[in-house]
Amino acid sequence: MYLMPGLETFEAIAIWAVFGVALLGLLYAVFLRSQILREDKGTSKMQEVWNAIRVGADAYLRRQLRSILPLIALLTVALFLSVYIVPPTEEAMIRFAGQSEASIRLQVGLGRAIAFVMGATFSLIVGQIGMRMAVQGNVRVASAARRSFGDALRIAYRAGTITGMLTDGLGLAGGTIIFIVFGIAAPDALLGFGFGGTLLALFMRVGGGIFTKAADVGADLVGKIEAGIPEDDPRNPAVIADLVGDNVGDCAGMAADIFESYEVTIVSGLILGLALWHITGDLHWIIYPLLVRGIGVLSSIIGTYAVKGGSGKSGNAMRAIFRGFLSSAAISIVLFGLVAYFYMPDILGGWWRPFATTTVGVLLAIFIDRLTEYFTGSHSAPVQEIKKAADTGPATTILSGIAAGYESSVWSIIVIAITIVASILIFGTTPGLSAAEQITFTLYGVAMTGIGMLTLTGNNVAMDSFGPIADNANGIGEMAWHEDTDEESVQARKIMADLDAVGNTTKAITKGVAIGSAVIAAVALFGSYLVDVTRAQALLGIDEALRIQSVGIRVDIPQVFVGMLIGGALPWLFSSFAINAVSRASALIIEEVRRQFKLGVLEGKAQPDYTRAVTISTQAAQKELVPLALLGVLVPILVGMLLKVEALGGFLAGIILSGQLLAVFMNNAGGAWDNAKKLIEDEPSDPAKNLGKGSERHVAGVVGDTVGDPMKDTAGPALNPMIKVVNLVSVIIAPIIVQYEKLGVGGWAIVIVLVAGLVWSIWRSKQPTPSILPKEQETNE
Repeated sequence: MYLMPGLETFEAIAIWAVFGVALLGLLYAVFLRSQILREDKGTSKMQEVWNAIRVGADAYLRRQLRSILPLIALLTVALFLSVYIVPPTEEAMIRFAGQSEASIRLQVGLGRAIAFVMGATFSLIVGQIGMRMAVQGNVRVASAARRSFGDALRIAYRAGTITGMLTDGLGLAGGTIIFIVFGIAAPDALLGFGFGGTLLALFMRVGGGIFTKAADVGADLVGKIEAGIPEDDPRNPAVIADLVGDNVGDCAGMAADIFESYEVTIVSGLILGLALWHITGDLHWIIYPLLVRGIGVLSSIIGTYAVKGGSGKSGNAMRAIFRGFLSSAAISIVLFGLVAYFYMPDILGGWWRPFATTTVGVLLAIFIDRLTEYFTGSHSAPVQEIKKAADTGPATTILSGIAAGYESSVWSIIVIAITIVASILIFGTTPGLSAAEQITFTLYGVAMTGIGMLTLTGNNVAMDSFGPIADNANGIGEMAWHEDTDEESVQARKIMADLDAVGNTTKAITKGVAIGSAVIAAVALFGSYLVDVTRAQALLGIDEALRIQSVGIRVDIPQVFVGMLIGGALPWLFSSFAINAVSRASALIIEEVRRQFKLGVLEGKAQPDYTRAVTISTQAAQKELVPLALLGVLVPILVGMLLKVEALGGFLAGIILSGQLLAVFMNNAGGAWDNAKKLIEDEPSDPAKNLGKGSERHVAGVVGDTVGDPMKDTAGPALNPMIKVVNLVSVIIAPIIVQYEKLGVGGWAIVIVLVAGLVWSIWRSKQPTPSILPKEQETNE
């Protein structure tokens, strides 16, 4: 390992120990995989349905990878070349002391490019292997439901934990390897690592979200409302596409999303820790975030075994899952305190400050967990109110859900604001610092809050994957046993329906945590942006009083205000394109399902063709992948080049605020509509009394749910990686922009190319999804 200046023997050993913990997390994932694969896969009919889901999901992910590889290759080259535009950083000069500037640039450029590829690859592995294990788990959960509630819960949660451990293990291993190789210059390469993971998460979130909700909306509107058949009735030609979508959207997409949040928080923590090293000469600020991450992996492993549901035919899955979460949280906080007390007793301001901010991060995750459950949980007041609003039709159902979503966004941002204020109170009183140094310390506290919040990533991802695993298990059971009326089948369907309802809430909770962590990470990256711009200005000899950390981001400067307006608008444009993509694709699926119903599928005269709906959803998702990703990459570069670094700072502030409010609103409103619909479906069916399936209230609930589907599973979750892509691109290009007061001929040529790319992205997103309807029907239409 490269020996950093001032690195003690204990610290060198601790870093290798953290790497060992990362490997332990990966080994635990392998151990859980062997456990899951030993479980019974059920009847031949169950395995037939499961195999159709598995094949569809695998085919989609292979096609998605082919679509995004060219852009990954292009950005890899761009990141390598980016180091040749600016002078090497002071840390790179220290790390590669005695070497020529050309050699230093080459090594840093290769490090950043390789780290970018590594981040993208790890994000892809987490998403793809996590999804495949979820698919392996769902049929086994359905089979276990015939035995007991506890077995079904155990298998579903541990199958999800595999993805959680992959996220923990690969995230921590990647960051630690880069730190071991680059030492004090690690942030140069970590920017590439974080950007690679974030960009892949954006691709998987957008593509998976469009796929799953195009199929879901089409299946529900024709199947439930027009034909009056159950949700996962095997006669519905879109049902397999719907079940495939749960995996490529909620498993692959969410796993990659939380993985990149995990990476981005450590990137910002180390960049700001490096700034504190410059101020204090103390390496503890850089090492502590890595130790915290190692503690989180151990805590998540232990917490897994606290999730138990008993051996009976019923239980409280939410209580069992939350018990595991709280167990991991308690273990983490105790270990944070011990590490801070014994490792950092003499740091400036005292050991309690970094301990307090990481603890605040864990508490923030718990508060957002409870807040999201309140607004989306089946037994909470907002969902009950939406259910009651269904008495008077779809319009009042939608209005009630919108109101709940708006309110939830306000409370969520207040919780995040209180968290940031806590960091100000903890680090803002550090003695003996200038005003600019005080701000840097405070931003480090915010970064540590984000690291603390994602300490329990293993638990969070397990909770999220639990949702689609339970949903798929319920669907497999419905399709395999829909005609069985024996007591075992009825009881198994009841267990799976209960787990499915809890899964809806856990998905909403983890999306809430992901959104909250995105905001905290974005604020920390905003701090990293200020630090990097200030250091670039210092290299150019700009007077300290005129540097951005001294002056700040002043909204009264017109360019800054314009940047803030553009930043505030971007999440709305992004969400518009994502939701419109779902709308266009679901319309094609509706036409396809109606066409097959006319051929006699409902009466058994013809067999449903599941592949056509899968093809429509796949085409719709692939069409939007690159255009929506380019919005997040190109816009910040254009703002920076045309309006300069101060305006880019305003742009970042605008996107953080607007994106957070919009994402929470869409996530919680959609989750509340979904559970309100499920409550109506769980009622005894009696259309004459307007109760249960087939009633007017059920129609209202389904309409509300389908409105919320693309909000909670497509646009809302995709805003998380989009916000962080924008922030990481800004941090990477900031030192370049600072150097050029005037663009020159080359600069304007780049602007023209970027504008052309942006125009193409908008044009491409507005094009209709290709239809695969038979030519004779297209003519008739």
